[in-house]
Amino acid sequence: MRGLVPSATRNSTSWGRGSLLLCIRQRTRTRDRSWLSKRLNWAIDQKLKMLLDAFGHKSNISLVFDFMETDLEVIIKDTSIVLTQSHIKAYMLMTLQGLEYLHQQWILHRDLKPNNLLLDGNGVLKLADFGLAKSFGSPNRVYTHQVVTRWYRSPELLFGARMYGVGVDMWAVGCILAELLLRVPFLPGDSDLDQLTRIFETLGTPTEEQWPGMTNLPDYVTFKSFPGMPLQHIFSAAGDDLLSLLQGLFTFNPCSRVTATQALKQKYFSNRPGPTPGDLLPRPNCAAEAVKEQQHTLLNLKRKRPEGIEQGLPKKLIF
Repeated sequence: MRGLVPSATRNSTSWGRGSLLLCIRQRTRTRDRSWLSKRLNWAIDQKLKMLLDAFGHKSNISLVFDFMETDLEVIIKDTSIVLTQSHIKAYMLMTLQGLEYLHQQWILHRDLKPNNLLLDGNGVLKLADFGLAKSFGSPNRVYTHQVVTRWYRSPELLFGARMYGVGVDMWAVGCILAELLLRVPFLPGDSDLDQLTRIFETLGTPTEEQWPGMTNLPDYVTFKSFPGMPLQHIFSAAGDDLLSLLQGLFTFNPCSRVTATQALKQKYFSNRPGPTPGDLLPRPNCAAEAVKEQQHTLLNLKRKRPEGIEQGLPKKLIF
């Protein structure tokens, strides 16, 4: 497929693999961004970050978005990065602010996980990949329970609930927060049954009194009564305010689980230390190296511009 890219280089990233995605990093800003967008003839991206343009051709639809440098999974897995409490608070604050807005528009994300939380070069986090998103709020509306990546799936979904709300997203946020603290997936189950077992072994087996209606769920099965572990034993470095937030996110009864708005009002976000500003958040080595490589390339272009290069940029790139 051919297309004209007047101001870009191809950017190779590990986080984009497995999806229909062409990552283009713009070398210099053009004044008319819509002019640039309309010349990208192939930029299919299911991640609804900042939508710059959309256009169709035959049976295809192309969406153009801002370039995002990395994602939260890369940050978590990068062992050279030391995540402080201020870093974690910043990531969670931006995640919950985005999710609050989404829920206020009556939309469930239904696939929150670290690699669907993208970060741009200024450290701004954006929710992405709305392939499983769904509007909610209609009384008695039935949904599929086969949503959310298993490790971040709430107990009601694992028990086959067909009617649910914002609680499914909030449980996933709890798993992401736990992963930021531990630097490994919190509850990595191998199957739905194993996932439930890990949840109950870690957090305790809920009773009908704690979670009314649990035993009436379509795929409910009886589990051994596990006492669970206190959250302060799992997250030994967490303060009381952070433990309170985790407790709210990991509430078994989805009707009592904390909402995004309620979470943002918790003391954790107003207590010190404050969240790190976006431009001071850590960046993974791969992103830093990509920027260095880009700067080095631009420097070489300035020193010697071959024929066909205008203002240090290829006039046309065939791909």
